[in-house]
Amino acid sequence: GTIAAFGITALQQLLLQQQGWLRLVGGAFLIYLGVRTFFTPPAMHEAQAVRNPGLVAAYLSTLGLTLTNPATILSFTVVFAALRLGETAGSYDAAASMVLGVFLGSASWWLFLSALVGFFRERFTPARMLWVNRLAGAVILGFGIAALVLS
Repeated sequence: GTIAAFGITALQQLLLQQQGWLRLVGGAFLIYLGVRTFFTPPAMHEAQAVRNPGLVAAYLSTLGLTLTNPATILSFTVVFAALRLGETAGSYDAAASMVLGVFLGSASWWLFLSALVGFFRERFTPARMLWVNRLAGAVILGFGIAALVLS
């Protein structure tokens, strides 16, 4: 979000020029991911953590993974460019406000999801998780098909 908000105009223009094939590749990947998710059985055991790194280490590792994920950077850049949100006219205050908004929105979303999962954790049996996988797979598949149709 920061990269897109503070404007990398050349990258935005390049991505907008290449959006046709990017949409095809992205749509095909979403279809693959949707089908795979639909047919994946739920995990029967919780993943075991190797060690407890602490909150700061967990935050920093997640931040590092996010910052090095090109899909994250590209998606924010494309969305900001398409919606003309990155046009802050050289105003660092406007760009910083946008970055803060993205941060607060993302943090709120993950807080909500974590609370929701914590609340419903005991109610999800393997059979219900299978249906969650099927629903998620169908939704992802639908987005993939929509991306291909709209390209």
